[in-house]
Amino acid sequence: MSRIGNKPVPIADGVKVSVAGRQLNVEGPVGKLDIQLRPEVDVTVKEESKEAIVSRKGDDRIAKAMHGLTRALLNNMIIGVKEGYEKNLELQGVGYVCNLQGDTLSLRVGLANELKKKIPVGLDVTCPDQTHIKVKGCDKQKVGQFAAEVRALRKPEPYKGKGIRYLGEHVKIKPGKAAKQ
Repeated sequence: MSRIGNKPVPIADGVKVSVAGRQLNVEGPVGKLDIQLRPEVDVTVKEESKEAIVSRKGDDRIAKAMHGLTRALLNNMIIGVKEGYEKNLELQGVGYVCNLQGDTLSLRVGLANELKKKIPVGLDVTCPDQTHIKVKGCDKQKVGQFAAEVRALRKPEPYKGKGIRYLGEHVKIKPGKAAKQ
């Protein structure tokens, strides 16, 4: 029994959910998202109670897994088109700077060359100052994926803590070599 899958998904005000065949569409003030439903699950939208219910067709293992997954994806889509998602990154290190050049994020993070990362369609990336990056969008997966890819360009190293990290992320600093006496 899927506990997550059995919970109805509340539809927020200003959000429109529709199912056309195997296509699930969610539209709201921030944006518009859609996914292709798996054959193991069905989604019914109840307009009067403003909720969507995900049901599965069988009791095999994959149907149970897709039941909870589809419900979680639908919930994330509704939150995304209503409020949007945001990830904040910060650059830590002497001379580490970032800036935007059109649809490209340009990073100088202590390497010989400047790193350039193309911003995907549907994301809003801003640099409030030279050491902070804000990634916003309605698709939770795209926002998290882009933030993770930018962070992977220069992960925080454990001796001085220099690198790109999420805002508020704690990096455990290792002790260096001890001086011999």
